[in-house]
Amino acid sequence: MQSVYKFPIGMAVLHHVDRGNLTLEQKIKITKLDYVSDRQHSPIRDTYPNGTEMSLGDVLRYAVSESDGSASDVLLRIMGGAPVIGKYLKSIGVNGIKVINTEKEIGKGNTVQYQNWAQPTQTVLLLRVLQKGTSLSKSSQTLLMRLMTETCTGPHRLKARLPAGTLVAHKTGTSWTIDELTAATNDVGLITLPNGNHIAVAVFVADSKANEAIREQVIADVAKAIWDYWR
Repeated sequence: MQSVYKFPIGMAVLHHVDRGNLTLEQKIKITKLDYVSDRQHSPIRDTYPNGTEMSLGDVLRYAVSESDGSASDVLLRIMGGAPVIGKYLKSIGVNGIKVINTEKEIGKGNTVQYQNWAQPTQTVLLLRVLQKGTSLSKSSQTLLMRLMTETCTGPHRLKARLPAGTLVAHKTGTSWTIDELTAATNDVGLITLPNGNHIAVAVFVADSKANEAIREQVIADVAKAIWDYWR
């Protein structure tokens, strides 16, 4: 999954907000110990190298919209670890998505990332749960959809070949390229059609030796084909 797993993590966090276990306004202390390695993406680390304090809502925004690895690990920490995410997913009938490791753990070895995996059909199921609002309150659903719509990563993936202005609430995931092999080039999300209906789509390009342009074009072409069919 790589950073796609920040989508189910975000849903689980908001589920606990809805239950009153957490609040979006509560202050979260972030220290240098929370930071991922320098070779991993983390705007929080880059902006606040000595640590900082921010609201849970801001940590969630960094994790989902900016795909910040440190923010994602902070969310896992305050939730009590990855098993809590798995318990939430199981409670809503999603069994084919496994959140096992922190971003820091993923950064320590190339093989670790394979422990965090998702079946595309189960990812589509999770997207449907989000869109239907059966697991989150209306306010939490609206917030997560907005954060995913504001995602700044992956402009050449699901969104690339769709008409300008199309709403796409999505989450990308990308691995390093090692020995010309890229383990993950992913994008999953909800595409809003002109009639207001939605398309849930999950594209995972795994263990590819193709260059980045080709990998991203595959994702864009899949989204365009689906758009044309349903349009």
